[in-house]
Amino acid sequence: MQALRFLMLLSLVVWIGGIIFFAFVVAPAVFGILPTHDLAGKVVNRALGALHWIGIVSGFVFLFSSFLYSRLSNGFAHPFAARNVLIVLMITLTMISLFVITTKMNALKNDIGIIDNVPVTDARRVEFNHLHEWSTRLEGGVLLMGIAVLYLTGKSLSS
Repeated sequence: MQALRFLMLLSLVVWIGGIIFFAFVVAPAVFGILPTHDLAGKVVNRALGALHWIGIVSGFVFLFSSFLYSRLSNGFAHPFAARNVLIVLMITLTMISLFVITTKMNALKNDIGIIDNVPVTDARRVEFNHLHEWSTRLEGGVLLMGIAVLYLTGKSLSS
């Protein structure tokens, strides 16, 4: 039981910590140091892809551990417990960001070429910026839900 609680909390800490580190350290540092937005975007895109996969794996580790923990302690897996529903939503948003939004952004970048050379009024750049806004919103939503899951998990595991 102790190992399952540890896995639940570890998976949340890795996922949420990764998002916070990415948003407040990696992205600002890369865009502040590298000479072009195009180059910085390539680094951030690579890091964000890794972060998304970390989140997906962490989410499934959390769900498996949570279901098993509930099953062993209460006799029922409780798949619709708030923490599990939020994790499923977090995984879903992460997958949308990775497989839909990032894919569209990469296709636009391939079409545009070096983004620094394209006017901000160009339709492709406007669409890219719009997708970037959605990517940021989804990541923010995942972070907020993750904090809620951390609270709910800490509360339920201490009882």
